[in-house]
Parts: sequence; C-alpha cells; structure tokens
Amino acid sequence: MKKIFSFMLLVLIAIALLAPVAFAEEAAKASDTGAAKLSYYGMAVLGSGLAIGLAALGTGIGQGIGLRGATEGVARNPGASGKITTTLIIGLAMIESLAIYALVVVLIVLFANPFKL
Repeated sequence: MKKIFSFMLLVLIAIALLAPVAFAEEAAKASDTGAAKLSYYGMAVLGSGLAIGLAALGTGIGQGIGLRGATEGVARNPGASGKITTTLIIGLAMIESLAIYALVVVLIVLFANPFKL
C-alpha cells in the first residue's frame, strides 16, 4: 500500500512540475490575448486544484492524529475528558482554519484578472 501511495504521489508531483513547461510552450506559440488568457486560467485551475487537494490532505491527516491522541487520552484518564475535549475542539478549529486559508488563496487566484486593459 505504501509503495502504491508513494508511486501515485511521485506521478502527481511529476505532472505538477512538467505541466507548466507544456502550457508555457503552447502560450509562447499563441500571440493573441485570448490564448494567453486561456493558458493563464488553465494553469490557475491546475494549481488551485493541487493546492486545495494538498491542503485538504494535510488538514485531514492533522485532524486524524489529533483525534487519535484525544481518544487515547480519554481512554487512559476518563476524568480529564472535559479538558481534553475542549482542547481538541480548539485544536481542530485551528487546523481547519488552515484549509479555509488555502481555499481563500485558491479563490483569489481563480478570480484574479491579470488581463484588465
């Protein structure tokens, strides 16, 4: 399972690194503004998708680790469940805010218009 996950991650990284080269070549061939807009928005969509995917992956892993630690703490000391739950909820909210920040940046990139004349 780890080998398959590592291979898929390597393929995604290779695509992310090679895609700008392919799109830049097409954009260099096109001289009009319409093709440049299409190239920009294509790259923006690709980058935004990768960014929000990585943000969701990271925050999901972080929340899972936090929840695991909290459940282990409550299992070992049920009397401290109130403090652990409060700390867990605050921590999960802070972790989730990272994904929301990534979403805001992605939306800014998608709706930015560098071709204003």
